[in-house]
Amino acid sequence: MPTDYQEVNFDGLIGPTHNYAGLSAGNIASLSNAGGTSKPKAAALQGLAKMKTLMDLGLKQAILPPQQRPDLTFLRNIGFTGNNAQLLAQAHDADPTLLAAAWSASSMWAANAATVSPSPDTKDHKVHLTPANLVSNLHRSREHPTTTAALRMIFKDPTHFTVHDPLPRQARFADEGAANHVRFAASHDQPGVELFVYGVDIHDPANAARNYPSRQTRAACQALARTHQLDPTRVVFARQHPDAIDAGVFHNDVIATGNENVFMYHEQAFATSRSLLTDLASPLGQPLITIEAQDSDFSLQDAVTSYLFNSQIVTLPNGSMALIAPLEATENTRVKTFIDKTIADPSNPINTVHYLDVRESMRNGGGPACLRLRVPLSNNELAAVHQGVIMTNDLLTKLTDFVTRTYPDEITQSDLLDPTLAQSCIDALDELTQILDLPNLYPFQQ
Repeated sequence: MPTDYQEVNFDGLIGPTHNYAGLSAGNIASLSNAGGTSKPKAAALQGLAKMKTLMDLGLKQAILPPQQRPDLTFLRNIGFTGNNAQLLAQAHDADPTLLAAAWSASSMWAANAATVSPSPDTKDHKVHLTPANLVSNLHRSREHPTTTAALRMIFKDPTHFTVHDPLPRQARFADEGAANHVRFAASHDQPGVELFVYGVDIHDPANAARNYPSRQTRAACQALARTHQLDPTRVVFARQHPDAIDAGVFHNDVIATGNENVFMYHEQAFATSRSLLTDLASPLGQPLITIEAQDSDFSLQDAVTSYLFNSQIVTLPNGSMALIAPLEATENTRVKTFIDKTIADPSNPINTVHYLDVRESMRNGGGPACLRLRVPLSNNELAAVHQGVIMTNDLLTKLTDFVTRTYPDEITQSDLLDPTLAQSCIDALDELTQILDLPNLYPFQQ
């Protein structure tokens, strides 16, 4: 990998309100753990340990702050009144899902924060970022204002970065961010081929999923490609297989992943897998190394429960690749066998695997890849990034201490009625912005 260009992983710091409310239709893990007792402190420490693992592997790591939660302004905007205790109680009595939406810590899954096109791919040779509007789910649809503000603070240099407004916040342009986007290239510094994956096409409604909602639209994918100034000959649009969505593949990164010229996916990931491979390889200008899991290897259900494809494939400083996988992938014999076969196969560059404990995130339906936003950057671009979010050993120590001191050990659904807990979570975020040097990020600070 060229030393002057690298992929930086911007991981979402898991927020202090992390809880299991089961708000995400189609996310089987989220639904199956609804109502359980969450462990926010353990969750955030697991996320920080994941970042430390990647740093120890020689990779560049950065952090994205969580949202302001609970979002009491949201509750007031929909008609609940009184002091904070009354506000929380009224929302719970009217509809507990509204209360849960106000507390949601789902911004931890930074793969949904934005879609990123690096400078080698764009006409103006800038890094383009578009915050996702996340209109498909109420609890996530409130994230884009703070996400946009954070990205504009972090990527503030207009000579290197363009942070767009989110796409129109309407169902036709439903956008779930980089979870439905894969970039292929000979190396991170070379012009890439960008794959946009969608589940909804208003011009072809007959082939939609039947049981669960399809979240990403073709119209959103096309709009992103245009606004990011991508070469149309180096953009590919592909449709998720409706059977995969109905099996619990709510985002493409639950069933497929890629890195540089490596593409790993399940054979039922896409509606047109064979033509897709040709469409990707042709503009890439070199063979695409494919690692296809077939039904005979393991089923769609195995893919969803193990989250194998929500692993990260990363390029190490020596040029080899590693798989960053959830521990759950070791608990399914068929999936573990597939991983062992993959890293032993000399025809692909993945020759090692690191299994990480991110169980608190996994119980809500997010694995290692969900927790990070990939941003390929040159050295000059990286130097222009707000340095307060670039992970160092010193920052890691500060954040570990911060989480240990300020996060609750556990949250049950009844705790969402506690105004004291609500205030302590807000107070923690105030301190976090000082640690990351992101002043006035949150609405309560303005």
